[in-house]
Amino acid sequence: MTRREFITLLGGAAAIGPLAARAQEPGRIYRLGFLIPIGGRQTPAVLALFDELRLNGFVEGKNLTIILGSFEAIDDHLANAAPDAIVAGPELPLRALQAVTRTVPLIGMTEDMVAAGLVASLSRPGGNITGISLLSPELDGKRQDILIETVPGARRTAAMADSNVTPPYHIQVLQQAARSRGVELSAFGVGGPEEIVSAIDAAKASGAEALNFLATPLFSVPGSRNNRLVMERIAKVRLPAIFQWPETAEAGAIAAYGPRLTEVNRQRARMVAKILRGAKPADIPVEQPTRFELVVNLKAAQAIGHDVPASLVLRADKVIE
Repeated sequence: MTRREFITLLGGAAAIGPLAARAQEPGRIYRLGFLIPIGGRQTPAVLALFDELRLNGFVEGKNLTIILGSFEAIDDHLANAAPDAIVAGPELPLRALQAVTRTVPLIGMTEDMVAAGLVASLSRPGGNITGISLLSPELDGKRQDILIETVPGARRTAAMADSNVTPPYHIQVLQQAARSRGVELSAFGVGGPEEIVSAIDAAKASGAEALNFLATPLFSVPGSRNNRLVMERIAKVRLPAIFQWPETAEAGAIAAYGPRLTEVNRQRARMVAKILRGAKPADIPVEQPTRFELVVNLKAAQAIGHDVPASLVLRADKVIE
């Protein structure tokens, strides 16, 4: 999100009006906005969200209109179109909307909604925001453990972090955990897409033997331009890496551990349906993923000459050969 785009969003979103109706009405056309700067309308995760909305009775072209807003870039049409709800996220777009409207329901998905100050608590979010909190800080540590197991004998690893949102204390916790296992962890901040390649190259030059891509949409959304760039570079420098979404391992990473992105978007779609039927975001508890998958891609490992330990393969929920 550029500064100009952010200012445009702030200026336009002030015009968002209050939610007009509180119950699903026969013949009514509901208006849904999106503010998801990373990914795209045709990504599997977004298609899954639309499919789940359909299963819950909200069908685009029948009783649902999608405002011509934004999936990969911010557009001020969204702010002026009086949506009944907005699907937003990650943290920065959601925070921008929260700053300018306290009435329109916002259904977000972020790494940790409570820690980010977006909701008061998981059980009673308050305000106009609810959605999915991904447990990412805890899962980053779990992925680090899996990565160390994936590359036994490694003494130097690197964490690739979004410098816009990853707090320093989170890196410190990971470094302490790695140190307790005899592994040195270096952190490399990435401020935007233009820094991805140089950060990976710097990690390689530092002697890192494996990479943990911390949870952030900056480089982990399967199918996004940034993720494709990441995948191409780690293959070129021949570094094993782990990601948060199982779909990323299916697309060519050696390993991934976390909730499936398509499933959490279906989960979020069910929350959208509740709101369109009249529920208030303040009364809908923030949800968390309920199922986590470990996917190991032996084909990707073979391509860079790495042998994945049999113990990890046996534990995996899915193995790609």
